[in-house]
Amino acid sequence: MSEIQRWTVNEPYLDIPGTLLEGPYHDVANNEFRFVDIWDHKLYRVDLAKGAESLSVVDTEEAVGVTANVQGSESQLIVGAKQGFARLDRTTGKLSYIRKVWEDEGQVERMRFNDGAVDSHGRFWAGAMNDPKVKKIEAEGVLFRLDPDQSVHRMLAPVTIPNGIGWNLTNDVMYFTDSTTGKIFAFDFDASTGAISNQRVHFDIGDGTDPDGFAIDVEGCIWSAVYGGAKVVRISPAGEVIGQIDLPTRNVTCPTFVGTELFITTAKDDRNDERLPQSVRYGGRVYRVDVGIRGMPKHEFRFQD
Repeated sequence: MSEIQRWTVNEPYLDIPGTLLEGPYHDVANNEFRFVDIWDHKLYRVDLAKGAESLSVVDTEEAVGVTANVQGSESQLIVGAKQGFARLDRTTGKLSYIRKVWEDEGQVERMRFNDGAVDSHGRFWAGAMNDPKVKKIEAEGVLFRLDPDQSVHRMLAPVTIPNGIGWNLTNDVMYFTDSTTGKIFAFDFDASTGAISNQRVHFDIGDGTDPDGFAIDVEGCIWSAVYGGAKVVRISPAGEVIGQIDLPTRNVTCPTFVGTELFITTAKDDRNDERLPQSVRYGGRVYRVDVGIRGMPKHEFRFQD
C-alpha cells in the first residue's frame, strides 16, 4: 500500500468553549458557515466574507443535531431536533416541529436526533439515537427519511449512533455511518423512490475508535471524522484510507467543505493525553485545513407544493 497523504492542523480556526459541536454546513448562496452545539442548544454562524470575528450564536430551545437548507427559503432551515423534524429560524433559533417521530413518552425523553443529509430528490435523511444526557447508548436508534410531502419513513433500525450520510458520484449507492460499530455501511440506492437495499460494509476502522460525520469530495472519497482518534481520514471509493488530517484534540465530530478547505467540528475532551498535549484545551473548537479538492454540492430540502 502506498503512503497516505497527510495534513496537520495545530490551532483552531474558531477558539470557542464548545461542548458537542456538530453539523457543519457551508451555505454557498449566503457565503455562510454554520454549525450547532448539540449539548448546549446553540446555532453558530460565520459570515465567510468577514471571517471568524463575525461569529454569531443563538439558542435553539432544544438539542439540534443537523441542519439543511430549504429550497426557496432565506430565513428557515430544516433540522433534526430532539423530538423529530423541525423548522429552525436561523436568526432567532426558534423551533417549529414539522413531524414528531415518537409516540411513546419514554422515547420522547430518552431519544434525540443526530446527523443527517438531503438527497438528490430533496428528501431529508436523519438518524435518532439515545440521548446520552438521559440514557446510556444502546441499539435503539433509527434512521428516518422525511419526504417533500412531509411523510416520515423508518428506513433502518436498530442502530446505535447514526452519523455521516451521503451518496456516491453516480447516485446509486448511499453511505451511512453507525459509529459504535466502527463501520461505514453502503447500500444500493434508488434515487427515484428513496429505497435502500443490499447493506454491506464499505469501511471498518478496526481500531476501537468511532467513525463520525463525513463529507464526500468530487472524486467520490469520504472524509470521515474519527471520534477518539484525533483525525479525519480520507477513504477511497474502494474503501481504503488514502489520506489523513491530524488534529490537536481527540474527539473529532464532522467535516464539511468550504471550497477546497475542510472546516472540522470537535467535541470537548476531558482526558489528558501525552500524545496530544493540547487535547483538553482544544476540544470543542472548529478547525480548517486546505486539502486541495472540492466537495460535492449540498442538496436542499424541497417542500411539496
